[in-house]
Amino acid sequence: MDAIITAGGTPKPGKPLYEYTQGKPKAFLEINGKPLVQYALDAIGEAEHIERVVLVSVDEDSGVECKKPLAFVPHQGGMVENILAGTEKVLELNPDAEHVLIGVSDTPTYMPEMIDWAINEALKTHHDAYYYLVLRDVFEKRYPDSNRTYVWMKDVEVCGGTLGILATKLMTSDVDFWEKITAGRKSVWKQGLTFGISNLIKVLLRRLSVEQATTVLEERMGISGRAIFSPYAELAFDVDEDHELEYLRQLMTESG
Repeated sequence: MDAIITAGGTPKPGKPLYEYTQGKPKAFLEINGKPLVQYALDAIGEAEHIERVVLVSVDEDSGVECKKPLAFVPHQGGMVENILAGTEKVLELNPDAEHVLIGVSDTPTYMPEMIDWAINEALKTHHDAYYYLVLRDVFEKRYPDSNRTYVWMKDVEVCGGTLGILATKLMTSDVDFWEKITAGRKSVWKQGLTFGISNLIKVLLRRLSVEQATTVLEERMGISGRAIFSPYAELAFDVDEDHELEYLRQLMTESG
């Protein structure tokens, strides 16, 4: 399977992480002298099930490298456009690609075996979209002081993963639809509205299970999807806030 890594995102003055980036892309924040994006490329580049990697929003002269064949796509102006352009590049390089792994550049916590696990789990079934969830107790056991935000469901509390696997055919869907989805990616309320207002109320009342939520999404999106619970908290940790960066810097410095 081919992978797309999106590396867009430059914090603006007054926003989280601007104090650290000072107008530079978040992907190049460093932990132990290595940019976040290089951590992601190292892990995905060593995953057995990854054939090639498309890196979006980073120039070829940036100095980053990968053990797998690496193609670069310039920044397209937004997350949706970046994913679409990345998919176009994947299909240019591999016209037979049916699915792509989509990851982010602002996490240093991926490990090769976790990437391979995610792909192996997805390949057990035939769906258009696979999204990964981490249970609250799993995440807090690994990162007890992360101050993470969780979604309360009927049966569990979860946080969303930073990886996904999508069918390439989905990338030709209506762009306005994808804009609405990605606009709500960081907002529990906006994510809830994707389900419809009645189902949002059920979520808030802990009345909607993960299985029910998946069914609702399939009905509203017209695609087949599957939620996969990850035993790896690392697959749900990206750096969006100052305290998350400092927390990971401390953990990774202590671990060497």
